[in-house]
Amino acid sequence: MAVQFNHTIVLSRNREESAAFLAGILGLEVGEPYAVFLPVRTANDVVLDFATVDTEIPPQHYAFLVSEEEFDAILERLVGAGVPVFADPQREHRGRINRGDGGRGVYFVDPSGHGMEAFTRPYGSDPDSPLNDVTEEVPGAC
Repeated sequence: MAVQFNHTIVLSRNREESAAFLAGILGLEVGEPYAVFLPVRTANDVVLDFATVDTEIPPQHYAFLVSEEEFDAILERLVGAGVPVFADPQREHRGRINRGDGGRGVYFVDPSGHGMEAFTRPYGSDPDSPLNDVTEEVPGAC
């Protein structure tokens, strides 16, 4: 069997809130609890197991490759929910998306402070396109 990524534990202040937030934004479902975990499964069967902890949570980064149609829906849900969006992981370009690699990308923060990213083209897929240098404004974004 080839090596495959199966799951990761996502530390959160409140597993229900964080799992519901991410599932809602990405158009996924929250699964049934398993021990201390609340799972959110992606289309390629990778599971994010949300766990509530009562300690300092170091922010992590989670990136999701999505179709153009899924990106439109995700961006619409983010704007509709009033979630700040950014074109870059440093959060310097608020209210914008990036056009890296000939696709589109957006960054946002979950309720526990983790950096989330949705993008339509894998990094390096268009070597003639700048990574995050080209941005565009998102109407209605905060």
